Amino acid sequence: MTTRMHLHEETFPVAPESMFGLLHTPSAIRAWWGAARVVIVPESGGVWAAAWGDSEDDPEYVAAATIRTFDPPRKMVLSNYLYRSRTGPLPFQADFVTEFDVTPHPQGSVLRVTQDGFPAGPDADGFYAACERGWRDTFAGIRRFLTAQAAAASR
Repeated sequence: MTTRMHLHEETFPVAPESMFGLLHTPSAIRAWWGAARVVIVPESGGVWAAAWGDSEDDPEYVAAATIRTFDPPRKMVLSNYLYRSRTGPLPFQADFVTEFDVTPHPQGSVLRVTQDGFPAGPDADGFYAACERGWRDTFAGIRRFLTAQAAAASR
């Protein structure tokens, strides 16, 4: 099966250790991604799971994955995804892999996210486009979170 991927990369004004911490700290993920609940077991073979929506018993959306690689502060790879929304599972089969790479930069660090495994067929087009917008929004959320943290630290 032919697949496609997203790649999004930005520079942030924080050290790689701080940037990497944002990717596996539940309270930070809730803040920058707007998730209602997050559970992380931060280790290779661990779990990365988040849910959105007001009802714990009937969330709007759930994403869970196995942490295939956990190499602080450089790399985290998620695989074996389970996605579910109130409307049910995805309307296509996919084997998603999301790789977070953090590298030092003179201005702080670079976060690069590569999400691969989107089927090339039209049944996945809507989800693919939503994920593309989602990564842009996610990076904006990280930027807002970091700005709020910096403002709080300067008080």
